[in-house]
Amino acid sequence: MENLIALVNRLQRACTALGDHGEESSLPTLWDALPTIAVVGGQSSGKSSVLESVVGKDFLPRGSGIVTRRPLVLQLHRIDEGREYAEFGHLPRKRFTDFAAVRKEIADETDRETGRSSRQISSVPIYLSIYSPNVVNLTLVDLPGLTKVAVEGQPDSIVQDIENMVRSYIEKPNCIILAISPANQDLATSDAIKISREVDPKGERTFGVLTKIDLMDKGTNAVDMLEGKSYKLQFPWIGIVNRSQADINKNVDMIAARRREREYFSSTPEYRHLAHRMGSEHLGKVLSKHLESVIKSRIPGLQSLINKTIIELETELSRLGKPIATDAGGKLYMIMEICRSFDGNFKEHLDGVRPGGDKIYYVFDNQLPAALKRLQFDKQLSMDNVKKLITEADGYQPHLIAPEQGYRRLIESSIVSMKGPAEAAVDAVHAILKELIHKAISETAELKQYPSLRAEVSNAAVESLERMRDESKKATLQLVEMECSYLTVDFFRKLPQDMEKGGNPTHSIFDRYNDSYLRRIGSNVLSYVNMVCATLRNSIPKSVVYGQVREAKRSLLDHFFADLGKKEGKQLGTLLDEDPEIMKRRLSLAKRLELYRAAQAEIDSVAWSK
Repeated sequence: MENLIALVNRLQRACTALGDHGEESSLPTLWDALPTIAVVGGQSSGKSSVLESVVGKDFLPRGSGIVTRRPLVLQLHRIDEGREYAEFGHLPRKRFTDFAAVRKEIADETDRETGRSSRQISSVPIYLSIYSPNVVNLTLVDLPGLTKVAVEGQPDSIVQDIENMVRSYIEKPNCIILAISPANQDLATSDAIKISREVDPKGERTFGVLTKIDLMDKGTNAVDMLEGKSYKLQFPWIGIVNRSQADINKNVDMIAARRREREYFSSTPEYRHLAHRMGSEHLGKVLSKHLESVIKSRIPGLQSLINKTIIELETELSRLGKPIATDAGGKLYMIMEICRSFDGNFKEHLDGVRPGGDKIYYVFDNQLPAALKRLQFDKQLSMDNVKKLITEADGYQPHLIAPEQGYRRLIESSIVSMKGPAEAAVDAVHAILKELIHKAISETAELKQYPSLRAEVSNAAVESLERMRDESKKATLQLVEMECSYLTVDFFRKLPQDMEKGGNPTHSIFDRYNDSYLRRIGSNVLSYVNMVCATLRNSIPKSVVYGQVREAKRSLLDHFFADLGKKEGKQLGTLLDEDPEIMKRRLSLAKRLELYRAAQAEIDSVAWSK
């Protein structure tokens, strides 16, 4: 039993040290799953005295009004031997052996949170561990006393605020309720019984404690209450006789107080038959035994929660990425690995593993043909324009057989207009590649960790694309210029044959400029231009893919890598400027994961040994 409860105490203490108790964590917490005992009662019901009796030490602040203004999570750890001492969660390396100093620190820590002269309350707990050979292993949560009215200096909402705070603890199914009620008041008016009945109507997890039995009016007793006749609970009521104020003033120690308590119940005729289950010592043992049985019943649920949380923590840590290397070589390797991951994502878009690369094919299969088709060659080859260019090309001496120079000018002026669609295709693919870079960056989880590296990689990739676009545009426009600079010879060889078939050599030179002749020239030029257009429709995509897509896959970050190799450790460190909050989050998650893995091993060993 001691080992099982001690295990839960160790886990709760570890949770406390990590802040893993549900206030700020979005993940399910081990703290919430571990059984605890919440001490509930009205103001001046004797809560503090009960706790001190169980612990066997004076350590709680006393006074009138609301003394407990913050939850006190009290963890009792039984040790075999040695001097008793206490430790606070907010002072983890400081041991208190003077329990008067413990009382002062509780008051001071309360004031630090709520204000020294304030009567405000706070839901932020104080965590206190007490190590002693005279205690049983327990975790108790002392909550502010329930009250019915706000006194001067307190907000009107304080009554509801305290009740809400108490409910937040006792509503949890893993919480055991220790309901403290003074025996010299009617149970029907007990604040502790009222609120515990609302959250635990069957009394399955409520222990009733009667205090101030020795202060009841003469002629009255608490037998009916202790026997469960006034209000029945699943567990027997336990009576406590606390030290009087005179005993406290005289510094009567707990050993003497417990002896007097035993003597009171054994020597008082009304309670003699109940003496074996009365007193603070019995209360501690009963709670400890019950806590053991609750823990045993919760082991399967604890195992399930721990296994699930470990998976969630590992997933979250994986999402946050690896911690930053400390040496220059490690940093360089880390940056290179992140860049390779980004480069891999980018290539997957182009290769169809991820979406986006199909937009490039759309440019070649739709946008480029449509742009070439929109070129108005018929206007360029209207009879007026044909006649104008032919006569201008002839100069002072008319052509004899075929207007070669005129043909050249007509063809060149038509082909030059194809530069527009060619250039547009280059720019369209550049825009798509740029968009895919931004997608790949957003999909590279490691780059989200490091804003500076993300910006550098993005800028380097875009600069590479711009260089590739400029080179690709130059090469693609050269394809058009090649078609302008050299016309296919076979085309000209066919012209005299066409003239022989359709011409009339008896016509004068000037008759050659009639409509029929000009239409034939325009038709011949259009035929050649369409042939060139079909060729460019196939060759422009090849040039664009070779100069941009293939090059982007092959050497997108080459310049960045070259510059990276020249940087020193400090410069590399500036690229790995992870958000401090992420670093803090990763460290916190790693510690939680370590806690949960240790808890998994310990609880599994207990489960197997049952």
